[in-house]
Amino acid sequence: MKARSRFEMNHLWKIIFPLSLLLYLSGNVKSQVNPSVCRSPLGMSGRQILDEDISASSQWSESTAAKYGRLDSEEGDGAWCPESTIEPENMNEFLQIDLRSLHFITLVGTQGRHAGGIGNEFAQTYKIKYSRDGSRWISWRNRQGKEVIEGNRNAYDIVLKDLEPPIIARFVRFMPVIDHSMNVCMRVELYGCEWLDGLVSYNAPLGQEMILHDQEVYLNDSVYDGAILYSMTEGLGQLTDGMCGLDDFTLSHVYNVWPGYDYVGWTNESFPNGYVEIMFEFDRTRNFTTMKVHCNNMFSQRVKVFQKVVCYFRSDLDWEPTPVSFSPVMDDVNPSARFVTVSLQNHMASAIKCQYYFSDMWMMFSEITFQSDTAMYNTTLAPRKTGAPPNTQPGDNPVHKVDDSNTRILIGCLVAIIFILVAIIVIILWRQVWQKVLEKVSRRMLDDELTASLSIQSEAFSCNNNLTSSAPSEQESSSTYERIFPLGADYQEPSRLVRKLPDVSQVSEDTASKSPQSSTQEGVPHYAEADIVNLQGVTGGNTYAVPAVTMDLLSGKDIPIEEFPRKLLTFKEKLGEGQFGEVHLCEAEDMEEFMDKDFSFDVSENQTVLVAVKMLRADANKNARNDFLKEIKIMSRLKDPNIIRLLGVCMSSDPLCMITEYMENGDLNQFLSRHEPEGMIALLSNAPTVSYSNLQHMATQIASGMKYLSSLNFVHRDLATRNCLVGKNYTIKIADFGMSRNLYSGDYYRIQGRAVLPIRWMSWESILLGKFTTASDVWAFGVTLWETLTFCKEQPYSQLSDEQVIENTGEFFRDQRRQIYLPQPAMCPDPIYKLMLSCWHRNAKERPSFQEIHRVLLENTP
Repeated sequence: MKARSRFEMNHLWKIIFPLSLLLYLSGNVKSQVNPSVCRSPLGMSGRQILDEDISASSQWSESTAAKYGRLDSEEGDGAWCPESTIEPENMNEFLQIDLRSLHFITLVGTQGRHAGGIGNEFAQTYKIKYSRDGSRWISWRNRQGKEVIEGNRNAYDIVLKDLEPPIIARFVRFMPVIDHSMNVCMRVELYGCEWLDGLVSYNAPLGQEMILHDQEVYLNDSVYDGAILYSMTEGLGQLTDGMCGLDDFTLSHVYNVWPGYDYVGWTNESFPNGYVEIMFEFDRTRNFTTMKVHCNNMFSQRVKVFQKVVCYFRSDLDWEPTPVSFSPVMDDVNPSARFVTVSLQNHMASAIKCQYYFSDMWMMFSEITFQSDTAMYNTTLAPRKTGAPPNTQPGDNPVHKVDDSNTRILIGCLVAIIFILVAIIVIILWRQVWQKVLEKVSRRMLDDELTASLSIQSEAFSCNNNLTSSAPSEQESSSTYERIFPLGADYQEPSRLVRKLPDVSQVSEDTASKSPQSSTQEGVPHYAEADIVNLQGVTGGNTYAVPAVTMDLLSGKDIPIEEFPRKLLTFKEKLGEGQFGEVHLCEAEDMEEFMDKDFSFDVSENQTVLVAVKMLRADANKNARNDFLKEIKIMSRLKDPNIIRLLGVCMSSDPLCMITEYMENGDLNQFLSRHEPEGMIALLSNAPTVSYSNLQHMATQIASGMKYLSSLNFVHRDLATRNCLVGKNYTIKIADFGMSRNLYSGDYYRIQGRAVLPIRWMSWESILLGKFTTASDVWAFGVTLWETLTFCKEQPYSQLSDEQVIENTGEFFRDQRRQIYLPQPAMCPDPIYKLMLSCWHRNAKERPSFQEIHRVLLENTP
């Protein structure tokens, strides 16, 4: 047993010793950088970045100088503030950070000036500029070419934004961007890691276009930050962004991009010499050990790893005459993309020129990284705490010889390195496991917190859309270099002081009262949940909330609608579905023979009529069947020109069905999104248009239908353009089955395992207190009116995440003038926007009634 252990140790030593020697000789040998792990704060908040490395274009006062622009710090007057108010035509103010060396930056964080509640200045949007040498400045753009980054919505929360693509820079500038004159202050942080490659630019031929099965595959370097003309010069791009392409080059890690995005590729038809030449420039002379090239090998499409690479080295001004040549093993069996490691044989160089030879028609690279020795120099970078000047760099005199007299010391160092390596491996494995545990715990805590904050209304507004959500929690750590790991596209870290929504127990009696007698001004009855009967709708959402007294009156009556023959219904398409049933679009024959005399169809005799059929599943439970019957009774009583009408029922056998009107132009949301306002843009695009007068006509009809519902004390609870149907001549009728459609799943927010809520249309008291009233319908009408006048081109509060919408609800409750309102649409007159704002009044009693809304819209008709 001992002999075996000794043999294994000797065998292990034979493996580790050469590895350790190689590590010693090659210094900081690293594999390609991983953007998902390279997310450590770089020293603004932790003060590793010195005051003298932080500068600005100007400052308001000494107490708002650049050095006070540190994230999560309240020193001085709480932030960096420029000298004067920023104007839209003059946005040249910036806060600059010098990192002293090149860094790979994956994430940025911003914050406004809070100063213990005294300050309220922040940058709603900003740009990033960066430089590797301090002379050439580059504007950061995301993978879709957008420069502007969404910033803060208040002065205290930290907003973290992923840089996609990441940047490689020494100097970084934050530049506030505004669309109107305003005061701006900022606190910032950078996240990433040191750029060990030392690569400052690569020059290469432009990537080319492939036609594959009549599909265009663009293999250009779309994020290259250098000059692009006939070739790419003096920049970095996709070959250094840390993202390795997939096996199938027509797919991509990134959404909303074109086929081939992750690769830069060339065809041999454009290179008569048979190779592609790329030159790499580095920050200083280095001792290079290896080069790793990530290549595609989809040989079925005539794409293969390079046949041979020949690399030349330049240490001073001249290129060395003797190159390094390497030929990888060709693989015609495995089509997987792979890294090819090329030994550079410890050549000293500040530039490398490599010629990659084609082995088939196409050659594609997604990443190229270098491993070099930075420990073989007699001087190294001075630690930041010494206050070394910004241009301090390692010396240029390499040490080529190792003193043989220090063999014992060398052996001791190697043994220490081995133990350190083992310890590092253990720590890395432990951290990976621990980070996964922390992330799961974090997400669980977030879901629990949201559930606790919102659960008061979950029983009342239960439905079955397949939505999930999570909000980031605040993580506290004493670690200076705690990494920020991605929890979503946009990560919002709430302030410790204001992160929690208000406790329901803190709400004043006049706000939280649920007295059955709570009524208000004329025409606006305020029925609390205790007075409302909620019916589980057939599609999973609840139908109109009905006063208990009205429900009692309906409970003993027969269904007053005539049975309609199923054979006269022809299925067209499924509109939506839910937990208990489905909604189908059908054609109905001879419908006019079964209708009341007070209802007329705008169709000729013997013509079929489009109808919506709500169908209850045959296996629905008893409660669902009872709710279905009650829904029919309620719908049969609703007779208004602007409310969807119940036309008939099929009750003789399962599945039970109710037949309602359906309008030929579909719902208002989809109708408006296909149209444009009248004007030059519509003329140029030849798009169908809707005039402002027609928009207001439709809004007036919605107000009229809601006025009718409110007169019956019915509460709709899901008023939105998706629940309004459009007929001929811009006729509008309010419906209630929009929630069942997958098309609108993004409009609903799921509390973990419980309620699904249309939070972007809901009043603050509905979200926080579960209180649905006619006044909360008025709030939703204001949002619906905003949707209508913006042609439904974007979701309400599209700039806010769901969690930020909920936080904004808390601001309405606190009423400290920090709440965010929907902006005035471009074609909205001031009186109409004033009407919208009145619908969103914090005090429900001060919101207008639907009678008043209808009157104002009629008075302002063009």
